[in-house]
Amino acid sequence: MSPIDEEVVRDATKPETVDSCDPEKQGGTCVRGKSVPESLFKGLGIIDRFLAVWIFLAMAIGIILGNFVPNTGPALQRGTFVGVSIPIAVGLLVMMYPILCKVQYETLHRVFKTREIWIQIGFSIVLNWIIAPLFMLGLAWAFLPDEPELREGLILVGLARCIAMVLIWTGLAGGDNDYCAILVAINSLLQMVLFAPLAVLFVKVISNSSDQVSVSYSIVAKSVAVFLGIPLGAAIVTRFALRSLAGSKWYDNVFLKWAGPWSLIGLLFTILVLFASQGEQVVHQIVSVVRVAAPLIVYFVVIFFCTLIVAYRLGFGYKLSATQSFTAASNNFELAIAVAVATFGAQSDQALASTVGPLIEVPVLLGLVYVVKFIAKRVGWNA
Repeated sequence: MSPIDEEVVRDATKPETVDSCDPEKQGGTCVRGKSVPESLFKGLGIIDRFLAVWIFLAMAIGIILGNFVPNTGPALQRGTFVGVSIPIAVGLLVMMYPILCKVQYETLHRVFKTREIWIQIGFSIVLNWIIAPLFMLGLAWAFLPDEPELREGLILVGLARCIAMVLIWTGLAGGDNDYCAILVAINSLLQMVLFAPLAVLFVKVISNSSDQVSVSYSIVAKSVAVFLGIPLGAAIVTRFALRSLAGSKWYDNVFLKWAGPWSLIGLLFTILVLFASQGEQVVHQIVSVVRVAAPLIVYFVVIFFCTLIVAYRLGFGYKLSATQSFTAASNNFELAIAVAVATFGAQSDQALASTVGPLIEVPVLLGLVYVVKFIAKRVGWNA
Protein backbone atom coordinates (compact mmCIF):
# COMPACT_ATOMS: atom_id res chain seq x y z
CA MET A 1 0.00 0.00 0.00
CA SER A 2 1.29 3.44 -0.89
CA PRO A 3 2.05 6.03 1.82
CA ILE A 4 -0.98 8.04 0.71
CA ASP A 5 -3.29 5.02 0.97
CA GLU A 6 -1.84 4.15 4.36
CA GLU A 7 -2.55 7.67 5.60
CA VAL A 8 -6.13 7.52 4.33
CA VAL A 9 -6.80 4.19 6.08
CA ARG A 10 -5.27 5.47 9.30
CA ASP A 11 -7.29 8.69 9.25
CA ALA A 12 -10.53 6.91 8.39
CA THR A 13 -10.35 4.31 11.11
CA LYS A 14 -8.90 6.13 14.11
CA PRO A 15 -11.23 7.75 16.69
CA GLU A 16 -11.74 11.44 16.05
CA THR A 17 -10.88 12.59 19.54
CA VAL A 18 -7.78 10.46 20.11
CA ASP A 19 -4.47 10.53 18.31
CA SER A 20 -3.95 6.95 17.13
CA CYS A 21 -0.22 7.20 17.78
CA ASP A 22 -0.14 9.03 21.10
CA PRO A 23 0.92 6.65 23.90
CA GLU A 24 -0.18 9.04 26.64
CA LYS A 25 -3.71 9.27 25.26
CA GLN A 26 -3.96 5.62 24.37
CA GLY A 27 -2.31 4.36 27.53
CA GLY A 28 -0.10 1.90 25.70
CA THR A 29 2.84 1.05 23.48
CA CYS A 30 2.53 2.69 20.08
CA VAL A 31 3.84 2.02 16.61
CA ARG A 32 2.99 4.12 13.58
CA GLY A 33 -0.73 3.73 12.88
CA LYS A 34 -1.16 1.10 15.62
CA SER A 35 -1.50 1.18 19.38
CA VAL A 36 -1.34 -1.69 21.82
CA PRO A 37 -3.05 -1.33 25.21
CA GLU A 38 -0.55 -1.11 28.05
CA SER A 39 -3.01 -2.15 30.74
CA LEU A 40 -6.10 -4.29 30.64
CA PHE A 41 -7.87 -2.12 33.20
CA LYS A 42 -6.51 1.43 32.97
CA GLY A 43 -9.24 3.95 32.23
CA LEU A 44 -12.08 1.41 32.33
CA GLY A 45 -15.38 1.93 34.13
CA ILE A 46 -16.71 -0.45 36.76
CA ILE A 47 -18.66 -2.51 34.19
CA ASP A 48 -15.64 -2.82 31.86
CA ARG A 49 -13.14 -3.36 34.67
CA PHE A 50 -14.97 -6.32 36.18
CA LEU A 51 -16.70 -7.54 33.02
CA ALA A 52 -15.50 -11.13 33.48
CA VAL A 53 -17.00 -11.15 36.99
CA TRP A 54 -20.32 -9.73 35.77
CA ILE A 55 -20.53 -12.23 32.90
CA PHE A 56 -19.87 -15.27 35.07
CA LEU A 57 -22.29 -13.86 37.66
CA ALA A 58 -24.95 -13.46 34.96
CA MET A 59 -24.30 -17.04 33.82
CA ALA A 60 -24.57 -18.36 37.38
CA ILE A 61 -27.76 -16.43 38.15
CA GLY A 62 -29.26 -17.62 34.87
CA ILE A 63 -28.47 -21.27 35.61
CA ILE A 64 -29.91 -20.93 39.14
CA LEU A 65 -33.10 -19.26 37.89
CA GLY A 66 -33.54 -21.84 35.16
CA ASN A 67 -33.24 -24.75 37.57
CA PHE A 68 -34.80 -23.53 40.81
CA VAL A 69 -37.49 -21.04 39.75
CA PRO A 70 -40.42 -22.94 38.20
CA ASN A 71 -41.31 -22.21 34.57
CA THR A 72 -38.52 -19.66 34.08
CA GLY A 73 -37.41 -21.18 30.78
CA PRO A 74 -40.88 -21.53 29.21
CA ALA A 75 -41.85 -18.03 30.37
CA LEU A 76 -38.79 -16.45 28.74
CA GLN A 77 -39.39 -18.32 25.49
CA ARG A 78 -43.14 -17.78 25.35
CA GLY A 79 -42.95 -14.88 22.93
CA THR A 80 -40.59 -14.97 19.96
CA PHE A 81 -39.38 -12.47 17.39
CA VAL A 82 -37.96 -13.88 14.13
CA GLY A 83 -37.43 -17.21 15.89
CA VAL A 84 -35.64 -15.79 18.94
CA SER A 85 -37.21 -15.12 22.35
CA ILE A 86 -38.25 -11.48 22.77
CA PRO A 87 -36.00 -10.82 25.82
CA ILE A 88 -32.94 -12.10 23.92
CA ALA A 89 -33.89 -10.04 20.86
CA VAL A 90 -34.18 -6.90 23.01
CA GLY A 91 -30.83 -7.61 24.66
CA LEU A 92 -29.10 -8.06 21.30
CA LEU A 93 -30.50 -4.82 19.89
CA VAL A 94 -29.51 -2.85 22.99
CA MET A 95 -26.07 -4.45 22.86
CA MET A 96 -25.36 -3.55 19.23
CA TYR A 97 -26.75 -0.02 19.00
CA PRO A 98 -24.08 1.88 21.04
CA ILE A 99 -21.23 0.12 19.24
CA LEU A 100 -22.61 0.96 15.81
CA CYS A 101 -23.06 4.59 16.92
CA LYS A 102 -19.25 4.81 17.24
CA VAL A 103 -18.56 3.83 13.64
CA GLN A 104 -17.39 6.78 11.53
CA TYR A 105 -19.74 6.31 8.57
CA GLU A 106 -18.83 9.73 7.20
CA THR A 107 -15.25 8.58 6.51
CA LEU A 108 -15.87 5.02 5.28
CA HIS A 109 -15.99 6.10 1.64
CA ARG A 110 -12.28 6.94 1.91
CA VAL A 111 -11.51 3.48 3.24
CA PHE A 112 -13.17 1.78 0.26
CA LYS A 113 -10.88 3.68 -2.09
CA THR A 114 -7.85 1.89 -0.68
CA ARG A 115 -6.41 -1.48 -1.58
CA GLU A 116 -6.12 -2.35 2.11
CA ILE A 117 -9.86 -2.73 2.68
CA TRP A 118 -10.27 -5.14 -0.23
CA ILE A 119 -7.44 -7.28 1.12
CA GLN A 120 -9.21 -7.37 4.49
CA ILE A 121 -12.56 -8.24 2.90
CA GLY A 122 -11.05 -11.02 0.79
CA PHE A 123 -9.18 -12.43 3.79
CA SER A 124 -12.37 -12.36 5.86
CA ILE A 125 -14.50 -14.05 3.19
CA VAL A 126 -12.05 -16.94 2.83
CA LEU A 127 -11.93 -17.43 6.60
CA ASN A 128 -15.65 -17.08 7.27
CA TRP A 129 -17.15 -18.90 4.32
CA ILE A 130 -14.60 -21.58 3.44
CA ILE A 131 -12.16 -22.39 6.24
CA ALA A 132 -14.35 -21.94 9.35
CA PRO A 133 -17.43 -23.89 8.11
CA LEU A 134 -15.29 -26.75 6.79
CA PHE A 135 -13.35 -26.88 10.07
CA MET A 136 -16.59 -27.05 12.06
CA LEU A 137 -17.86 -29.78 9.73
CA GLY A 138 -14.72 -31.81 10.40
CA LEU A 139 -14.97 -31.27 14.17
CA ALA A 140 -18.66 -32.23 14.17
CA TRP A 141 -17.86 -35.56 12.54
CA ALA A 142 -14.76 -36.15 14.67
CA PHE A 143 -16.50 -35.52 18.01
CA LEU A 144 -20.07 -36.66 17.21
CA PRO A 145 -19.90 -39.55 14.73
CA ASP A 146 -22.69 -41.41 16.56
CA GLU A 147 -24.98 -38.40 17.19
CA PRO A 148 -26.28 -37.17 13.82
CA GLU A 149 -28.81 -34.74 15.32
CA LEU A 150 -26.27 -33.00 17.55
CA ARG A 151 -23.81 -33.02 14.66
CA GLU A 152 -26.30 -31.26 12.37
CA GLY A 153 -26.94 -28.57 14.97
CA LEU A 154 -23.21 -28.00 15.34
CA ILE A 155 -22.80 -27.70 11.57
CA LEU A 156 -25.49 -24.99 11.50
CA VAL A 157 -23.58 -23.07 14.18
CA GLY A 158 -20.44 -23.21 12.04
CA LEU A 159 -22.27 -21.83 9.02
CA ALA A 160 -23.83 -18.88 10.84
CA ARG A 161 -21.30 -16.04 10.73
CA CYS A 162 -21.52 -13.54 13.56
CA ILE A 163 -23.16 -10.14 13.08
CA ALA A 164 -23.72 -9.12 16.71
CA MET A 165 -21.42 -10.13 19.56
CA VAL A 166 -18.30 -9.85 17.40
CA LEU A 167 -18.70 -6.09 17.74
CA ILE A 168 -18.52 -6.48 21.53
CA TRP A 169 -15.42 -8.71 21.49
CA THR A 170 -13.64 -6.48 18.97
CA GLY A 171 -14.34 -3.38 21.03
CA LEU A 172 -13.20 -4.99 24.29
CA ALA A 173 -9.99 -6.22 22.67
CA GLY A 174 -9.16 -2.79 21.25
CA GLY A 175 -9.77 -3.84 17.66
CA ASP A 176 -10.97 -1.63 14.83
CA ASN A 177 -14.73 -1.05 15.16
CA ASP A 178 -14.99 0.62 11.74
CA TYR A 179 -13.42 -2.32 9.93
CA CYS A 180 -15.47 -4.72 12.06
CA ALA A 181 -18.68 -2.97 10.98
CA ILE A 182 -17.64 -3.31 7.33
CA LEU A 183 -16.85 -7.03 7.72
CA VAL A 184 -20.14 -7.58 9.57
CA ALA A 185 -22.06 -5.90 6.75
CA ILE A 186 -20.28 -8.03 4.12
CA ASN A 187 -20.93 -11.24 6.08
CA SER A 188 -24.57 -10.26 6.53
CA LEU A 189 -25.11 -9.89 2.79
CA LEU A 190 -23.30 -13.16 2.07
CA GLN A 191 -25.27 -14.87 4.84
CA MET A 192 -28.58 -14.07 3.15
CA VAL A 193 -27.31 -15.63 -0.08
CA LEU A 194 -25.10 -18.51 1.09
CA PHE A 195 -26.46 -19.81 4.40
CA ALA A 196 -29.45 -21.75 3.04
CA PRO A 197 -27.67 -23.57 0.17
CA LEU A 198 -24.60 -24.28 2.31
CA ALA A 199 -26.80 -25.68 5.10
CA VAL A 200 -28.43 -28.08 2.64
CA LEU A 201 -25.02 -28.99 1.15
CA PHE A 202 -23.31 -29.61 4.49
CA VAL A 203 -26.20 -31.32 6.30
CA LYS A 204 -28.10 -33.11 3.54
CA VAL A 205 -25.48 -33.85 0.87
CA ILE A 206 -22.09 -34.13 2.60
CA SER A 207 -23.41 -35.51 5.90
CA ASN A 208 -26.06 -37.61 4.10
CA SER A 209 -28.74 -36.71 6.65
CA SER A 210 -31.93 -38.77 6.61
CA ASP A 211 -33.93 -35.72 7.71
CA GLN A 212 -35.73 -33.53 5.22
CA VAL A 213 -33.60 -30.39 5.33
CA SER A 214 -35.11 -27.25 3.85
CA VAL A 215 -33.73 -23.97 5.14
CA SER A 216 -35.93 -20.97 4.38
CA TYR A 217 -34.26 -17.92 2.85
CA SER A 218 -36.88 -15.77 4.59
CA ILE A 219 -35.73 -16.93 8.05
CA VAL A 220 -32.15 -15.96 7.27
CA ALA A 221 -33.12 -12.63 5.71
CA LYS A 222 -35.38 -11.70 8.64
CA SER A 223 -32.69 -12.55 11.18
CA VAL A 224 -30.10 -10.39 9.41
CA ALA A 225 -32.56 -7.55 8.80
CA VAL A 226 -33.60 -7.43 12.46
CA PHE A 227 -30.34 -8.01 14.31
CA LEU A 228 -28.18 -5.91 11.99
CA GLY A 229 -30.58 -3.72 10.02
CA ILE A 230 -32.49 -2.20 12.95
CA PRO A 231 -29.51 -1.17 15.13
CA LEU A 232 -27.43 -0.17 12.09
CA GLY A 233 -30.18 2.05 10.69
CA ALA A 234 -30.85 3.59 14.10
CA ALA A 235 -27.13 4.22 14.66
CA ILE A 236 -26.64 5.92 11.28
CA VAL A 237 -29.64 8.20 11.83
CA THR A 238 -28.51 8.98 15.38
CA ARG A 239 -24.93 9.79 14.39
CA PHE A 240 -25.74 12.12 11.51
CA ALA A 241 -28.69 13.79 13.25
CA LEU A 242 -26.98 14.47 16.59
CA ARG A 243 -23.66 15.52 15.05
CA SER A 244 -25.56 17.94 12.82
CA LEU A 245 -27.72 19.36 15.64
CA ALA A 246 -25.35 19.31 18.63
CA GLY A 247 -21.91 19.11 17.04
CA SER A 248 -19.26 16.40 16.85
CA LYS A 249 -17.65 17.28 20.20
CA TRP A 250 -20.93 16.90 22.10
CA TYR A 251 -21.65 13.65 20.27
CA ASP A 252 -18.22 12.17 21.02
CA ASN A 253 -17.78 13.48 24.57
CA VAL A 254 -21.35 13.36 25.90
CA PHE A 255 -23.63 11.08 23.91
CA LEU A 256 -21.15 8.25 23.27
CA LYS A 257 -20.04 8.28 26.92
CA TRP A 258 -23.68 7.96 27.97
CA ALA A 259 -24.57 5.31 25.39
CA GLY A 260 -21.38 3.23 25.71
CA PRO A 261 -22.22 1.32 28.93
CA TRP A 262 -25.57 0.19 27.50
CA SER A 263 -23.74 -2.12 25.13
CA LEU A 264 -22.28 -4.17 27.98
CA ILE A 265 -25.55 -3.94 29.94
CA GLY A 266 -27.30 -5.44 26.90
CA LEU A 267 -24.64 -8.16 26.74
CA LEU A 268 -25.09 -9.07 30.42
CA PHE A 269 -28.89 -9.10 30.07
CA THR A 270 -28.68 -11.34 26.98
CA ILE A 271 -26.36 -13.78 28.76
CA LEU A 272 -28.58 -13.93 31.85
CA VAL A 273 -31.69 -14.62 29.74
CA LEU A 274 -29.86 -17.21 27.62
CA PHE A 275 -28.70 -19.20 30.62
CA ALA A 276 -32.00 -18.81 32.47
CA SER A 277 -34.04 -20.02 29.50
CA GLN A 278 -31.74 -23.00 28.83
CA GLY A 279 -30.44 -23.71 32.35
CA GLU A 280 -32.77 -26.61 33.09
CA GLN A 281 -32.16 -28.23 29.71
CA VAL A 282 -28.39 -27.87 30.12
CA VAL A 283 -28.42 -29.58 33.53
CA HIS A 284 -30.80 -32.38 32.51
CA GLN A 285 -28.91 -33.16 29.29
CA ILE A 286 -25.44 -32.52 30.61
CA VAL A 287 -23.85 -35.40 28.67
CA SER A 288 -25.08 -34.06 25.33
CA VAL A 289 -24.07 -30.53 26.32
CA VAL A 290 -20.53 -31.63 27.20
CA ARG A 291 -20.19 -33.56 23.95
CA VAL A 292 -21.22 -30.50 21.95
CA ALA A 293 -19.11 -28.16 24.08
CA ALA A 294 -15.85 -30.02 23.35
CA PRO A 295 -15.71 -29.37 19.57
CA LEU A 296 -16.98 -25.82 20.11
CA ILE A 297 -14.08 -25.00 22.44
CA VAL A 298 -11.60 -26.47 19.95
CA TYR A 299 -13.25 -24.50 17.13
CA PHE A 300 -13.18 -21.12 18.88
CA VAL A 301 -9.60 -21.44 20.10
CA VAL A 302 -8.06 -22.91 16.93
CA ILE A 303 -9.82 -20.58 14.49
CA PHE A 304 -8.98 -17.55 16.63
CA PHE A 305 -5.28 -18.26 17.05
CA CYS A 306 -4.73 -19.49 13.50
CA THR A 307 -6.29 -16.29 12.18
CA LEU A 308 -4.28 -14.19 14.63
CA ILE A 309 -0.99 -15.84 13.65
CA VAL A 310 -1.63 -15.53 9.90
CA ALA A 311 -2.72 -11.89 10.28
CA TYR A 312 0.38 -11.16 12.35
CA ARG A 313 2.62 -12.76 9.72
CA LEU A 314 0.92 -10.72 7.00
CA GLY A 315 1.65 -7.54 8.94
CA PHE A 316 -1.96 -6.46 9.45
CA GLY A 317 -1.22 -4.76 12.78
CA TYR A 318 -2.87 -5.38 16.15
CA LYS A 319 -6.23 -3.71 15.54
CA LEU A 320 -6.95 -5.40 12.22
CA SER A 321 -5.57 -8.77 13.39
CA ALA A 322 -7.80 -8.76 16.48
CA THR A 323 -10.79 -7.73 14.37
CA GLN A 324 -10.24 -10.52 11.84
CA SER A 325 -9.66 -13.12 14.58
CA PHE A 326 -12.86 -12.36 16.47
CA THR A 327 -14.87 -12.11 13.25
CA ALA A 328 -13.69 -15.57 12.18
CA ALA A 329 -14.18 -17.21 15.59
CA SER A 330 -17.59 -15.74 16.42
CA ASN A 331 -20.92 -17.19 15.30
CA ASN A 332 -24.45 -15.93 14.72
CA PHE A 333 -26.16 -17.98 17.43
CA GLU A 334 -29.53 -16.25 17.01
CA LEU A 335 -29.66 -17.36 13.35
CA ALA A 336 -28.47 -20.90 14.12
CA ILE A 337 -31.12 -21.28 16.84
CA ALA A 338 -33.88 -19.84 14.65
CA VAL A 339 -33.05 -22.14 11.72
CA ALA A 340 -32.67 -25.24 13.94
CA VAL A 341 -36.01 -24.61 15.65
CA ALA A 342 -37.84 -23.84 12.39
CA THR A 343 -36.35 -26.83 10.55
CA PHE A 344 -36.13 -29.56 13.20
CA GLY A 345 -38.37 -28.38 16.06
CA ALA A 346 -37.81 -26.64 19.40
CA GLN A 347 -37.24 -29.89 21.31
CA SER A 348 -34.83 -31.41 18.79
CA ASP A 349 -31.21 -32.25 19.48
CA GLN A 350 -30.29 -29.92 16.63
CA ALA A 351 -31.89 -27.05 18.55
CA LEU A 352 -30.06 -28.13 21.72
CA ALA A 353 -26.70 -28.11 19.94
CA SER A 354 -27.31 -24.65 18.49
CA THR A 355 -28.30 -23.40 21.96
CA VAL A 356 -25.07 -24.69 23.50
CA GLY A 357 -23.13 -22.55 21.00
CA PRO A 358 -23.51 -19.17 22.76
CA LEU A 359 -23.21 -20.77 26.20
CA ILE A 360 -19.68 -21.84 25.26
CA GLU A 361 -18.83 -18.93 22.97
CA VAL A 362 -19.37 -16.20 25.58
CA PRO A 363 -16.87 -17.39 28.24
CA VAL A 364 -14.32 -18.65 25.69
CA LEU A 365 -14.23 -15.46 23.61
CA LEU A 366 -14.22 -13.31 26.73
CA GLY A 367 -11.12 -15.21 27.82
CA LEU A 368 -9.57 -14.69 24.38
CA VAL A 369 -10.11 -10.92 24.75
CA TYR A 370 -7.81 -10.87 27.77
CA VAL A 371 -5.37 -13.34 26.22
CA VAL A 372 -4.90 -11.38 22.99
CA LYS A 373 -4.41 -8.10 24.87
CA PHE A 374 -1.83 -9.77 27.11
CA ILE A 375 0.00 -11.24 24.10
CA ALA A 376 -0.02 -7.88 22.30
CA LYS A 377 1.51 -6.15 25.31
CA ARG A 378 4.01 -8.94 25.93
CA VAL A 379 5.42 -9.12 22.40
CA GLY A 380 5.01 -5.42 21.63
CA TRP A 381 3.15 -6.57 18.50
CA ASN A 382 4.99 -4.91 15.57
CA ALA A 383 7.06 -2.60 17.76
